[in-house]
Amino acid sequence: MLDFLSSKQPRILVVGDFMVDHYIWCDCSKISPEAPVMVMKHTKEDKRLGGAGNVYANLQSLGAFVYALGVIGDDESGKFLQEKLNAKFFIEQNRKTPLKTRILSHSQQVLRLDDENNFDTKLELQVIDEFKTIAKDFDAIILSDYAKGNLSEKICKELIHHANALNIPILIDPKGANFNKYKNATLLTPNKKEAMEALKLEKLDKDNLNSAIKKLKSDYNLTYSIITLSEEGIAVFDDKLSVIPAKALEVYDVTGAGDSVIAMLAYALALKIDIIKACELANQAAAVVVSKIGSVSVSFDEIKNLEKASFCEKIKTKEEILNLIKNKKVVFSNGCFDILHFGHIKYLEKAKRLGDVLIIGLNSDASVKRLKGENRPINSEFQRACMLASLYFVDYVVIFDEDTPLKLIEFLKPDILVKGADYKDKEVVGSNLVKKVELIEFEEGFSTTNIIKRIKNDRKD
Repeated sequence: MLDFLSSKQPRILVVGDFMVDHYIWCDCSKISPEAPVMVMKHTKEDKRLGGAGNVYANLQSLGAFVYALGVIGDDESGKFLQEKLNAKFFIEQNRKTPLKTRILSHSQQVLRLDDENNFDTKLELQVIDEFKTIAKDFDAIILSDYAKGNLSEKICKELIHHANALNIPILIDPKGANFNKYKNATLLTPNKKEAMEALKLEKLDKDNLNSAIKKLKSDYNLTYSIITLSEEGIAVFDDKLSVIPAKALEVYDVTGAGDSVIAMLAYALALKIDIIKACELANQAAAVVVSKIGSVSVSFDEIKNLEKASFCEKIKTKEEILNLIKNKKVVFSNGCFDILHFGHIKYLEKAKRLGDVLIIGLNSDASVKRLKGENRPINSEFQRACMLASLYFVDYVVIFDEDTPLKLIEFLKPDILVKGADYKDKEVVGSNLVKKVELIEFEEGFSTTNIIKRIKNDRKD
């Protein structure tokens, strides 16, 4: 799939709030004697495309033909954008092209300074007329809204209406709680917080995700409904809800992850790729970006390397796993694995020797809470899943929300069910559904509960 995508060059138009990201890199080795502040020694600086410009950069890095349309100020930042982008920019007097200056020390952002003046552009008609002239030449359109005034309600509605008339997918990265101006778009990419504000929800979790994402689709008449879930991945509703798990690397900086997501979605939809596969690709793009510092773009080569390197590829849905275990001798075990310790490792290593594939059913956070109490788990389900997936002898990890793995065992139909030797003479859930139950002795002296007790006692001391 990646080879197919990287061999194509879709034509994509980006409209929105174009900005400049200015990075000043410093070393810090002392505190000022004048005030309790750090003394920073300037080492280097650079300017990058920000906002809608970062979307542009991501598309360009993927290999698309990209064109920009927007309004900028008559200033140095505006000139920088004109030099860097293939674009039609309208110059508006008294408008500052947004400039964000970030000061970093040892890969950590210390301070951000914003230089901007936000107001709805008075050049709406010029932007709309230009769009109507050029839109027919593109395979997909992105509206990148950073609430800087370039995407007024009139502009959004006119552009969406015209794109729909041309049957061109139009994707929007929204800003603010008023999604009315985005009605009839192909899709929006709100994060959890933005979706909650738009739908006036106090919470958004597994219990109401399905109803929330359906409401988002119906309220704003979207072709696809999407909510980005940070480290949990991307939720998408077409005919039904699907949650595409995140492809996690170490997170250094989340700046620009949303830009990479919408860029990849547009690239894929421009080539008429299925929406689920498009979201999988968007997750991979985001995983690459958050492992870097600042506003950066992503390439297909980096995504290919991610596919090879990321152990979190082992974290799957039960449907994905079912397709991967055909004609294999499957071993299944389950648990909370809240604090992964030596006892767990030896136990699972022995379990793997019993068959071809070892699958771990992992209790979700909600499930652990019900079983262990309000103060558990210590580590989130995503963190616990990643730790298990990092073990070379674990083939797949699947998270389940019930108190027992019975439904999961019924679905996967493993050959061997593994539990600890303390289950001797006890009923093992799912034992009637498998060919064999194996009880494995635990390493003595290792227990999550005991580890937590020791930590609490040490604190008291």
